[in-house]
Amino acid sequence: MTDPTPPWQPPWVRAAKAGRPVALAVLAAVVQVAGSAAAGRHQPDRVPLDALGYLLLLLGPALLVERRRRPAAVAVATTAVTLVYVVAGYPYGPVFLSMVVAFCVGVQLGHRRVVWACAAVFYTAHLLIGHGLPAGLLRAPAGAPNGWQELGVAAWLLLVLAVSEILRFRRERIAVVRAAAEQAERRRVDEERLRMARELHDILAHSISLIHVQAGVALELMDTRPEQAHSALVTIKAASKEALGEVRQVLGTLRGPADSAPRGPAPGLDRLDELADQARSAGLAVAVHTTGSGPEIPAGLGLAAFRIVQEALTNVLRHSAARTAEVTVDRLPDALRVRIADPGPAGAAAGPRSGGADGSGTGLVGMRERASALGGTLTAGPTPAGGFLVEARLPYPAEGGPS
Repeated sequence: MTDPTPPWQPPWVRAAKAGRPVALAVLAAVVQVAGSAAAGRHQPDRVPLDALGYLLLLLGPALLVERRRRPAAVAVATTAVTLVYVVAGYPYGPVFLSMVVAFCVGVQLGHRRVVWACAAVFYTAHLLIGHGLPAGLLRAPAGAPNGWQELGVAAWLLLVLAVSEILRFRRERIAVVRAAAEQAERRRVDEERLRMARELHDILAHSISLIHVQAGVALELMDTRPEQAHSALVTIKAASKEALGEVRQVLGTLRGPADSAPRGPAPGLDRLDELADQARSAGLAVAVHTTGSGPEIPAGLGLAAFRIVQEALTNVLRHSAARTAEVTVDRLPDALRVRIADPGPAGAAAGPRSGGADGSGTGLVGMRERASALGGTLTAGPTPAGGFLVEARLPYPAEGGPS
């Protein structure tokens, strides 16, 4: 999540950013005054610059200070000032600079119609000047523009508007790309958060269920059979230690790159015997069978299969009265098939398994998400004999694809 508070900046940086509009206005004023004065020496047919001319040359750049806050008003005002300057017959030159800047900013900030209307008004007025219609409004121009000049003005206006539209399109594209990147980053963060939540659920649900069962055994046998209570407490200590290690490994991804490397390998199918031993210590006899000789199982696929077995055995401990379970791992040529079955029946006090026999609870949803993330499928439901069966089919990754 991004912090809405802007980062701290030195005072001189803030002053420089705050002074950008004024700096550009001053630069435009210098260019317009110096350039128009120099151009006037080579235009004897135009009216020499006087106090009004210099005022108009300074007024346009002064309006640019508000170009970001009031882009439409600045575009209209700079067009009017430039038009008065041209109608008054003063020398041509960089007087159009302030209008060009106002047009570009106005189009980029979404005031295209106002800018195009100002350009049309300016060109129409220039045409009227060419036909002598506005003579005498302020003072008669010394010379009317010819056809080539009118064509040049039209081409110049179209070029300015085209550049403005290109800058607007570039600005919008940058905004779209930035928004897409932010959305992708948010989606990546959400997916990572979901992955971690699923991983922590699988770790803690299994370990806490095992600790709960063993704690009940220890409390019940503490007075009559202290040696068995001691064994249950040893199992609790081992299970809690392993859960803490796996939680640290998952949460390590939240740290910086230097600390995010896992300190041990992720659990896989090679640890199914350990998982079965933990379940046996809680009173659930687990038989593990492995068949087939498919390709080497990638770490991600092995982790998903391990977590599915772990969650399924946890559900047996929590929601079934069965004291036996069978885990079968079939290494098929194209996929890994994992089956976890118990004879049932459902426990009377444990409640529905993971939200119900239809598999609507969080545990089964997490298992389905794991299988779906690898392009596989998972089915879970009661068997006709009264037990419960979880079966996952996890395809091997494609050659050269992600594992």
